[in-house]
Amino acid sequence: MKRSISHQLQSYRPLFRDHRLSLRRFLTRLSKNPPRGLDARLRSLEPAVWKKVDCLSCANCCRTMTPTYTNTDQRRIARYLGMTVGAFQKKYLRQERGGDRDWLNRSTPCPFLNLSDNKCRIYSVRPADCAGFPHLKKRFADYGHVHHQNIDLCPATFELVRRLQDSLSA
Repeated sequence: MKRSISHQLQSYRPLFRDHRLSLRRFLTRLSKNPPRGLDARLRSLEPAVWKKVDCLSCANCCRTMTPTYTNTDQRRIARYLGMTVGAFQKKYLRQERGGDRDWLNRSTPCPFLNLSDNKCRIYSVRPADCAGFPHLKKRFADYGHVHHQNIDLCPATFELVRRLQDSLSA
């Protein structure tokens, strides 16, 4: 089955390419010297992002990335699927080598993504990492590095960072 790329994502690809380095530099500078009230400013910018970006028309996160599955996530999802945790791990997950040895999807796109409508087959019990993505409401000090990683993968992250850069330079 050929994966189609949404119109929304196609429209962002040139923007990702053209602005990636400058936005990443901006985020690096911001991490080193965050202005007072940064989190409040991010929260004020977020509603405009969602007026422009529709996750269901994109799903690039589900197509190209993998969430981290906590033990709680694994138990909840396995129960929902009528499986044991061990069977769930064996069928869907792999354990990261080195580092924290996190549990990740065995493959991409996510096995729970319905490719015909970009909806999650386990939405009501999805991993906490998915439920919080793209982490726009989280404290910048804790998630700035995540925005840095996602700047060219997620239109919502791109929009938020670009709007933040514009608002701080105005």
